[in-house]
Amino acid sequence: MAKRLVILAIAVIAPLILSLSARAQGVRWPGAVYDSDFKGKPSGPAPVHDISGVWEPAMTARDGVSVNGAREYPEDGNPAHEPPYTPEGLAAFQANKSGVGAHKVDSALSNDPYWRYCDPQGFPRIVLHNFRQSQIVQTANQVLVLYMFNERWRIIWTDGRELPKDSENPGWGTVAGIVPPAPEPRWWGYSVGKWVDDYTLVDETTGFHDGTWIDTAGRPHSDQLTLEETYHRADADHLELSIKIIDPKYYTKPWVALDKLRLRLQSPHLDVYGAEMECSGSETQRYLEMFAGPAAEGDTGSKK
Repeated sequence: MAKRLVILAIAVIAPLILSLSARAQGVRWPGAVYDSDFKGKPSGPAPVHDISGVWEPAMTARDGVSVNGAREYPEDGNPAHEPPYTPEGLAAFQANKSGVGAHKVDSALSNDPYWRYCDPQGFPRIVLHNFRQSQIVQTANQVLVLYMFNERWRIIWTDGRELPKDSENPGWGTVAGIVPPAPEPRWWGYSVGKWVDDYTLVDETTGFHDGTWIDTAGRPHSDQLTLEETYHRADADHLELSIKIIDPKYYTKPWVALDKLRLRLQSPHLDVYGAEMECSGSETQRYLEMFAGPAAEGDTGSKK
């Protein structure tokens, strides 16, 4: 048991340390390929209306890890990296107590719904926090995004439907003459997408559960959040992923949290063995009781 708790403590702390040097060290998954393997060899042309495949950050296995907040807006104390909060948005951010970033608190004092309670991270946090290998599957009316981290998945509808309105609940329709009065909030939201050119799919997502954060640093969102996600197929081997935050209640203007994260196409047979990453509520609680709690009490005592 003690050994497992030590491993859990390492799992919580390690991303904070490794993310600072991962790109320089060239961290890799066995069997995966990265841009450095091809020494500048050019790729072929991109296929039309096709972003399917197994994708991995093109530089290193940790290039998509952004522990201290969204990649383009790290919560590092630099005023230039602060999102454009409204007064209400800033108050909501200050109420979120993250264990990382310039305003971090001891993990035992954090109210992070994911790290403390193992609630689903939701979207876009799963991408803005710890984006790893993913697989995209296309059907005639959907794009399915399968994430390795936490083994989660999303549906992007591409059949021409619109985003749900307040009086609609997509997927329910009319049951026995009763139409639900409003869409049920989801951890992952409702997503609809369309091709804006031969190589670019843009989707919008709304209808979020209010228990999620935008990123690990605790950037908040309101019930007015809309996300714009862009997948651009740059060539045969590369996909670029961007995410824009649009929330007029909490932010004075839209802001780009992720700008063209470069992904490389992998073998369809690639299986990252031993890389399962799940949040265990029971072990998190034991970690808080045996490690984080006593550590926080010690810090408090030393400051008296």
